[in-house]
Amino acid sequence: MREFARDLYQSKAWKAVRDAYMASKHGLCERCHNAAQIVHHRKHLTPNNIKDINITLNWNNLECLCRECHAQEHEGVSPCEDGLRFDESGNVVRIAQKRRA
Repeated sequence: MREFARDLYQSKAWKAVRDAYMASKHGLCERCHNAAQIVHHRKHLTPNNIKDINITLNWNNLECLCRECHAQEHEGVSPCEDGLRFDESGNVVRIAQKRRA
């Protein structure tokens, strides 16, 4: 967590918005439909907009994401090595590899 956003992410207002938004999306990642763990800000937070509730608490700026899609968004890569992924609980698990014919 970035230091400038610490107060927001620890606030009752953020926790209430985050939980309500996640519930409204049934806990599913809006990109891949796996279990979501993160409520992501579509317009990324900066020191200049962190106090703007139209960015920080507005549902139009939120998106439920799983860890993999969130890593893709921020880093452009999967957070796991090939053959691994996160399960519904956020644990790293090995996925079955398809056999070549």
